[in-house]
Formats: sequence, structure tokens, C-alpha cells
Amino acid sequence: MNFEPWVRSAGGAVVTDLARSRRLQARLHELVPGGAHTYARGSDQYPEDMAPVLVRGRGARVWDADGNSYVEYGSGLRSVTLGHAHPPVVEAVRACLADGVNFSRPTALELAAAEDFLALVPGADMVKFAKNGSDTTTAAVRLARAATGRDLVAVCRDQPFFSTDDWFVGTVPMNAGVPAVTRQLTVGFGYNDLPSLAEVLDRHHGKVAAVVLEPATALREPEPGFLAGVRSLCDQHGAVLVFDEMITGFRWAAGGGQALYGVTPDLSCWGKGMGNGFPIAALAGRRELMELGGLATARPRAFLLSTTHGAESVGLTAFRAVARVYRETDPVAVMERRGARLADLVNGVAHELGVADHVAAVGRPSCLVFTTSDARGVPSQAFRTLFLAGLLRGGVLGQSFVVSAAHTDDQLDQTASAVHSALVTYRRALEAGSTEGLVAGPPVAPALRSHASPRQRPAAPP
Repeated sequence: MNFEPWVRSAGGAVVTDLARSRRLQARLHELVPGGAHTYARGSDQYPEDMAPVLVRGRGARVWDADGNSYVEYGSGLRSVTLGHAHPPVVEAVRACLADGVNFSRPTALELAAAEDFLALVPGADMVKFAKNGSDTTTAAVRLARAATGRDLVAVCRDQPFFSTDDWFVGTVPMNAGVPAVTRQLTVGFGYNDLPSLAEVLDRHHGKVAAVVLEPATALREPEPGFLAGVRSLCDQHGAVLVFDEMITGFRWAAGGGQALYGVTPDLSCWGKGMGNGFPIAALAGRRELMELGGLATARPRAFLLSTTHGAESVGLTAFRAVARVYRETDPVAVMERRGARLADLVNGVAHELGVADHVAAVGRPSCLVFTTSDARGVPSQAFRTLFLAGLLRGGVLGQSFVVSAAHTDDQLDQTASAVHSALVTYRRALEAGSTEGLVAGPPVAPALRSHASPRQRPAAPP
């Protein structure tokens, strides 16, 4: 099959046909709950009948089953920082395959990968590898509970996601199946709000095992003294400080937010960009905590990340190749430059068309998101759906404008062209006060909502 763009215009690829993608997506819904293996990848996150099913990618471009080509953003849920099929990573993985990938004893590769990782995270003494971020954050919580003898976990309520496990999922609207007693063990505090954390630690004095937060997010940087204040409060109350570096790691800096902001957590959890899309995650931290899951402790042992595939050779080889790219070049600087230019282009188009108060590219340049509000200035899922549809028609795929180091100026220009076309329609909707008649089907909906509606699908035939 020829997957090259089948039709082009001066502005880039023009997407008009998704018939095969629709058939494949319908079949996926019959075989896979939700039609995808990650809720954020679900078809309910895209306009009705406009969810491409992808077949390959290279750099910042992907192709769908219908032969359409897209500039892609948010690659692999922010896991691909170097671009799809980045040659040094692919070549390293290809070379490792001939030697086997999973064994009954540790490999020399595990030692080399651990040394590479800890060289990036100087505040950590030990590391344990896994396959997904949720396992590492849950392992961090278990270690904190084992170390402190406490049960409660304080999480930053302003940040969207930490784990698929009960200790966190119990706090989101989509929490069916999580026991009420488990939900009561997680409490929240505000980002850049030290008094709210102090209040939680005082109210639950001597009961909080861990304080878990991302050091920064796309839209919020730590205010001066905030992270240091969190560190101090954890020390005062004997709580373990855990940084979730899934997104900040390899996107804010190779060494994550802790390297950039100069505050060292007790434990930190990694994934996404460390493998450039290959499945690899890590838990790192202070020796006295990590050894609670090892053989150098006389205390009761914590069950710590014992996985069949955590240290298989492919993921570790991909990580080592990524680490080498970060040592020898500066992908973070490239992403910052590309993101800054993209924000200028998008916001310039929005200003030109008089909709800058409703649509904007915002956030850290390496991790941009976009706003979509209605005529009253209120964030709107219906208007988000309209904007996403316009981007898709212009050959741009993404729920954000999160760049990789592979995005080119030509691709950014194509994105600006797609944004222009999308915003012409968006302005019409603003003038009409509604998206009615401009986009088919119900609007996109939050991924972690409590019920399938408004994107509930009929049950598959038995």
C-alpha cells in the first residue's frame, strides 16, 4: 500500500477520506473496550467519524490506513521526543534483537543502563526499571508507606494523572470498582500553594506517607520557593517526597524538573521520553528507601517492581540510545525553539482572524496546549471539537501542540495553514453563537468521565 499523501495543496495535505479508518475503528470497538488501549487515544477524543487509525510514522509525520498524511503533535502521549523511527534508536534496537531480549538472569545491559540513568539523575542512588509509569508511581507509594509506616498519600489535585492503580484512580470521576476505603487514603493539595500542603500535613499529622506531584506542568511553572518549600514541609513531617517526572523528564531537561529547578526528591518516577516511544519506565531514589525492596535491609521488605519484562533488552537499549542522543545533542533546546515558533504562528493567525481571545497556543514551548472557548469566553468541548475537525482536514493530528525535536519549519507552516482554515470556520461559529451545523455528532468528552455518554456507543453484537 502506498502511504504517501494522496492529495496536497499549498498548505499541505488535505484529508477528505477516512473510510477505512472508520471500519477499523468500528472493529476495534468490538474487540477492545473503548476501542483503544489508552483512554486518551480513544475515538471519543476526536470528532465523530474523524479518528484516523494509524499505520506508521517517521519524524513528526504519521500516515493513516486511508493513506492520509498528518503532522502529528503530542506524539505517543508525549513519549516521542526525538521523532518517530529516530534512526540511532531504531538501529540500536535492531542490533540488539539478534542476541535475544529476555533471560533468566540480569544482563550486563541492565548495569550499563542503570549507570547511564543515574548519571542523568545525580540525586538518585539506585534505579529499578519497569514498563509503564503507573507501576513506578505505585511502587514509590508502596516504598513510602513501608518506610514511614503510614497509609495516607497527598497528591497535587491540580495535576491530571499519576497512576492507573486504585490509590490514585479512586480520586478521579472514573473510579467505579475502587473501594471507598481506598479512596479515603488519598488527599489533595494545590500546586504553588504551600499553605494548602501545610494544612493537609497538619490536619493528618503523622499519617501522610508520601507527597506526590509533578515538579511543573505545561501551563504552570513552580513559583520561586515552592518546590523548596514542599521539600522542607516533607522533611518537617517525615513524609517521602515523590516527583512524577513522566513528562518533565527528557522534555524540560534530560534530568527532569529536579535538575532544572535544583530540588531533589526522595523518589522520582520516569517514563515516556526516556525510550522515545519504546516501553521503558523507571523508579529512582535514595538508597535507604530503594533498598527496602532489596537484600540489604533487615526491615520487612517491600514488594518492589518485580516484572517479567521490566529489564528486557529492547526497552533498555532504546533508553541507552536516547540517553546518548541527549548527551551529544540538545533535543530540549530544539523543542523549545520549535514550540516557540509554533506558538507565534498559531497566535498570529488567531489574532489576524480576531479570535485570539478564544483560541491560543499556550504553555511551555516544549509542551504547548491550545485553548478553545465559546463566544462567552468559556472553555467549550463543542468548540474544541470544531477546531480539532479543522486541523484534521488540514492534515494536522493532535490533541495539543506538543512538539518533538523532529518537527520542521515546513511542518510548522503547514500547521499554521491548517489553523487558519480551522479558525475561519471557528469565527463563523463564534458569530453564530453555536457550532450547530458545522461539526457532526456529539462533542469530544473528558477521557476520565464517570459515564460513557455523551459518546456512548451501542453494544457490539454477541
